[in-house]
Amino acid sequence: MKILVTGGAGYIGSITTAELIQAGHQVVAFDNLYQGHADAVHPQATFVQGDLADREAVAQLFAEHPGIEGIMHFASYTLVGESMAKPLLYLRDNLVNASHLLEAAVAHGVRRFILSSTANLFDDPERMPIDEHERIAPGSPYGESKFFIERMLYWFERIYGLRFACLRYFNACGCTPEVGEDHDPETHLIPLVLQVALDQRPYITVFGDDYPTRDGTCVRDYIHVVDLAHAHILAMEALDRMGSRKYNLGNGAGFTVLEVIETARKVTSHPIPYVIGQRRSGDPATLIASSETIRRELGWQPRYPDLETIIKSAWEWHRAHPNGYAK
Repeated sequence: MKILVTGGAGYIGSITTAELIQAGHQVVAFDNLYQGHADAVHPQATFVQGDLADREAVAQLFAEHPGIEGIMHFASYTLVGESMAKPLLYLRDNLVNASHLLEAAVAHGVRRFILSSTANLFDDPERMPIDEHERIAPGSPYGESKFFIERMLYWFERIYGLRFACLRYFNACGCTPEVGEDHDPETHLIPLVLQVALDQRPYITVFGDDYPTRDGTCVRDYIHVVDLAHAHILAMEALDRMGSRKYNLGNGAGFTVLEVIETARKVTSHPIPYVIGQRRSGDPATLIASSETIRRELGWQPRYPDLETIIKSAWEWHRAHPNGYAK
């Protein structure tokens, strides 16, 4: 299958591109390099630098690369905190960019679409782990933008027959030997902790230690990026057989902030000091997504479910690339 991966030079997009190629698919990777890195794109993929905000560039992309059979849409503004400060960057730009992509997709006969969505759709869940039947109450403009795109896909299926799958997850993490996580600024816990181990920052700040959890720090869901990539591929390959779907993805357990730090200490043999800061507004005590539906329907099974394996894979990449993709 010939697949367009938007955000194909980004963290999740580039690793999914590599896994798609390994599975025998052709890939066109499209990215504006705002947070992506051209060096992260698999050499067998066709890389096109461009911006979904440019409607003409999107139309040209499809015209110059005919035969695209499916789309995996990762390109997005994705920072929850930034979305609270710059809501239109999310409520406007994420939606406009997705509309340009969907417009071109149906114009060129694409009938399969996978959305990299978010478990931030569920800000105050009534049940834990969070399954697909949980009421949707986005926790930020970022989450709201993903929900709007999910609704756009609903209508594009009804009107144009575009089959889709929305995959909702929390914290993608881990690396492969070839591709890693390199954001500017970095906001994710595991790479921040590893920066302490690399002596690139003096300590990690833990935002609150008085939550009703086993050690007082927040419990979060961490899922290896390769496992996420495989879920996206399974969903793409199942669309013709299963029809449109929405799947929540998680490790089923969840780990506290202090457990992440302690595991990183074990993996890196570094003391990794931390300080306790104030709680961040809006941080729930526990967030864990259930993946029972995709396990049952598609046979998805995480290959890297344990925290030590996840952190070890990240540590190996960051230690080999202490400056990320910078030359």
